[in-house]
Amino acid sequence: MMRKSYCLLAGAMLLGMATTASAQQTRKTLTPGDVYCSGMVSASAVPADTYIISGEQSNHQTIYSEGEIVYVNKGSSSGVKVGDRFQIMRPLKNPRKIKWFRYENALLRAMGTQYADIGHVQVVHVESSVAIARVTMSCDYLQRGDIALPFSDRPTPQISPFDGNRWPAPSGKQQAMVVSAREWALEVAMNDVIYVNMGSSQGAKPGDVVRIYRYQGTRHDTVYQARNTQYAWWGFGKTPIPYKWNDLPRELLGEGVILRSTDHASTVFIAHILKPIFMGDYVEIK
Repeated sequence: MMRKSYCLLAGAMLLGMATTASAQQTRKTLTPGDVYCSGMVSASAVPADTYIISGEQSNHQTIYSEGEIVYVNKGSSSGVKVGDRFQIMRPLKNPRKIKWFRYENALLRAMGTQYADIGHVQVVHVESSVAIARVTMSCDYLQRGDIALPFSDRPTPQISPFDGNRWPAPSGKQQAMVVSAREWALEVAMNDVIYVNMGSSQGAKPGDVVRIYRYQGTRHDTVYQARNTQYAWWGFGKTPIPYKWNDLPRELLGEGVILRSTDHASTVFIAHILKPIFMGDYVEIK
């Protein structure tokens, strides 16, 4: 019995060590996939007059990926020519009907529409009203109706090494919240993408490094928590005086780098992770 208990304890300790080690991870460089598959949130509608109408073998094929042929609804009469490249995007709707944190719906409306980056295509043949294009990169499957925008290069920001400071003082710079994430994830980690409610109008720009952190006891973020757990819990102690959420130190969760900014939102790539990040957590420009 003692041997079994020891094995269980050792296994739990090893699991805890592995979890801690995996949590404290750092990404050193960004790949083209990180940059061109990051998506965005924008209050300005993306022009949708150019789009994918179909593709080869459409008698049975409904989705398309890298190396396959799709048809775009603009041809030589619209100025499209062989060699032109398009980036493919798709507007998304939040599939969840229940809000995850208190301000989620209001902030999403203010930020705008969430768009997914789907991939890139390059025109290989042109007819009068249709362009035939090959999928040169796919972040997800392409489908009919996906928006095709003229391709433009995106900057690849440098990732700054994490300085190891777990309790940095507030920078005094622009603050915001983690409002949404790629694929509408609720919990994210390193290499994931989040969308925050500060953009170019608030001074955010590609390349800016952001800290991601959390306050204890705010009761509006992540999942439901009982009131006042930051200083009291029945049967597990209580402090002589109550502590509000802003009386306690911030908990650093990780750092990220801004990839894209629109008027009221920024796309942030998570480059350093200490603990899991949830929608409703906070960010500040470092």
